[in-house]
Amino acid sequence: MADWMAICRVDEIPVLGARRVARERGAEVAVFRADDDHVFALLDRCPHKGGPLSQGIVFGHSVACPLHNWTIELGSGEARAPDVGCAARFAVKVEAGVVHLDAAELATRAVDPVTA
Repeated sequence: MADWMAICRVDEIPVLGARRVARERGAEVAVFRADDDHVFALLDRCPHKGGPLSQGIVFGHSVACPLHNWTIELGSGEARAPDVGCAARFAVKVEAGVVHLDAAELATRAVDPVTA
């Protein structure tokens, strides 16, 4: 069973924008809000050259990396073809308007500097 950690309210994330979550180890996590209020969480690093996805342009359920315009699917973290790669995805849930992330995932997923 997941240990969910409250991060922020949904309305504190800009529509078609992101909010970054700092961690003790590893790169920050970007929490995105689509225009239909779906919320997604990915490692804040593009799989191409490590660009900050949180600074990219969100459209639909995708984000365009601000460095080289790779399109990353928010639901899976996968780069859209013809590009290949994947940003680590984090479990997210919204309950009563509050965004939660899995505390164990935040502590253990993508914390290696080589993969983070």
